Amino acid sequence: MSIVMSERRRAERATLAIPTLVEGIGQRELTLPPSLAAVYERVQPSRGNLGEKFPAVLRDLSTNGAFLSGLPLPLLSRVAFTFPLEGFGQVDVLGWTLWRRSADCEILIEGAEPIRLRAGFGVLFEAISLDARRAIADLVARVGD
Repeated sequence: MSIVMSERRRAERATLAIPTLVEGIGQRELTLPPSLAAVYERVQPSRGNLGEKFPAVLRDLSTNGAFLSGLPLPLLSRVAFTFPLEGFGQVDVLGWTLWRRSADCEILIEGAEPIRLRAGFGVLFEAISLDARRAIADLVARVGD
């Protein structure tokens, strides 16, 4: 039996190996008028790892987000990190952990080498400069050619 894996992600991406330092950050508290506070809901980030910094490796990058191998953060952690992008410079990111892989694993496919997946987490970019997004789009287009 063979398994065909298809790409279902919306944004094309580049595979990389860029070391970075990730910091768990919080969210600014909002003071709302009482009438709005009674009906307003907001996603609350995980409070785990606040202020902690730890090494990770940027493995997968698109204009919308990235996969970082390293400590698998709690879901809905708000994070900050930077990384160098060739031809652009340093990219500053604020993002949210939307998924995580708690340990390394392998996918076995009959007749093919196993695919090794690393522990880590997927980040949706919340704040990244438009120029950085353009540079990432250019990188992904070059890698895809």
